[in-house]
Amino acid sequence: MSRPTPADTVSELLANLEAGDQAALRAVLPLIYGELRRLAHCHLRKERPDHTLQSTALVHEAYLRLAKQGPIRVQNREHFLAVAAQLMRQILTEHARKRLAAKRDGGQKLMLDETVSRAKERSVDLVALDDALNELARLDPQQGRIVELRFFGGLSIEETADALRISPATVKRYWNTARVWLHHEMSKDVG
Repeated sequence: MSRPTPADTVSELLANLEAGDQAALRAVLPLIYGELRRLAHCHLRKERPDHTLQSTALVHEAYLRLAKQGPIRVQNREHFLAVAAQLMRQILTEHARKRLAAKRDGGQKLMLDETVSRAKERSVDLVALDDALNELARLDPQQGRIVELRFFGGLSIEETADALRISPATVKRYWNTARVWLHHEMSKDVG
């Protein structure tokens, strides 16, 4: 009998997690910890240089929130990472809102990288981006999820398509539309 591969083990643990086995979350964490840290690092790289959260703390906070949620419906590894990315976004947004409340003239900034805005690089207020993304998700939940998975989750077009069970062409079309819409919404706040 052959030993299961790490990918098989992760898939099995995620299936157990979906079935309500909270021990599966503790077991899957070490297997994908490196990916979660890279994801957290990617999020924090877009933040201001003196940010008080570090990658490890962001991963641990996301883990604690996952553990509190109870059974998690995940389809695969990419979907699990997308859920974790969404939690990291919420954590960073809450952190930014608290900081903004404490310092009314400020606001946490992040750089929209080339995946979001190839036309020009600019600094964006994380709270304003979160508000705009929440509005987009209210208007079109699918486009909101695509932005979360692509921008905050760091997933490729193909990985996003797999996680949402739609075609890559649909992801590309919605991604482009969502970027234009978000750019327009964010520009209204500036001007």
